Amino acid sequence: MIKPKPPAFKLFAFLLIIFALQSCEPTQPGSWKNDQISGSDREKFHKLNDELFARLKVNDEKNLEAIMSKEFIENAYKNRSVELVSNRVKVADYTLLDEYYTVNRYIDGDTIKAASTSLNSYSVIYQGITHQMYLAFFVPKNKTMANRDMITAIYSKYDYGWKLNDVDVFPYTINGKTAPELYLQAKESYQKGYLMDAFNIASSSITCSRPSSLWKYSNEAEFSYFYNTVMKEAMNHYTFPIVIDQVPTHPRIFRIFNQTTPEGDFPMIYYTSSVNLKDANAIKQENDNIKKVIGKTLPGIDQNKKYVLYSAFNEHPNGKRSVDHVDMESKLK
Repeated sequence: MIKPKPPAFKLFAFLLIIFALQSCEPTQPGSWKNDQISGSDREKFHKLNDELFARLKVNDEKNLEAIMSKEFIENAYKNRSVELVSNRVKVADYTLLDEYYTVNRYIDGDTIKAASTSLNSYSVIYQGITHQMYLAFFVPKNKTMANRDMITAIYSKYDYGWKLNDVDVFPYTINGKTAPELYLQAKESYQKGYLMDAFNIASSSITCSRPSSLWKYSNEAEFSYFYNTVMKEAMNHYTFPIVIDQVPTHPRIFRIFNQTTPEGDFPMIYYTSSVNLKDANAIKQENDNIKKVIGKTLPGIDQNKKYVLYSAFNEHPNGKRSVDHVDMESKLK
């Protein structure tokens, strides 16, 4: 017996159900963070991330373009961005710190405001390139690393699928601390009267104040104001060259900055010496004398850190040619 065909409206209703099941992604504006993202969507996004990092690991530029948007492929800075991120991925394993799935309200720009009141609370400020986007932030798995970078991957949903829109990398922590944490450390140093030390630490906080092009700490204005205040005060207080009168040879400090090493960032002190650099014993003796009194010349510079680094010159470098110098270090811990 031949069964009758279902009425047209029943078939239409059935097709609507199928369509609804296949199109269950939210369309109303909003943002979902980490485990707020549905399991199926999160699994899909994580596969994109796995594919991205696998190709970055071997710097597979040709195959990387297969997961990029047309706009990113045509971006003049694309090659440099990919190269920088690829170099980081080759030397460290990264893990997902935070992720956001967004359905954008605006085309030009949108903001995901910080929901946390913690010291490291932040907002995500981004351009609403397409209606739906996925933003992922990665940091090295090894938490014992003194200096860690953050990698940001930005994906957008086009009519030809989910594609990578941008990728970047910037400093996230210095000496194990984020920008807000360094700001607190700098304030403590300042309150002890350690002006140059406070300025150095505040400089580090500015260096990692934007670990992503999308990332803005809630108290960024506060530590930026502190940095500018301490910088002006330090410039008014210290006049270069700073003569170390307590040392018989009167070495003259002409530059102080943070030097990045595999163990972290430490104060580097450049000074000119009247002692011939070829006389290794005399240069070392002079430096030993400097180490004994550097805390009087620059209060706090030799406190609460692993090293203070030094570089001795016989003549002031002018940037036009290389100048001989001797590098030394003071291990404090």
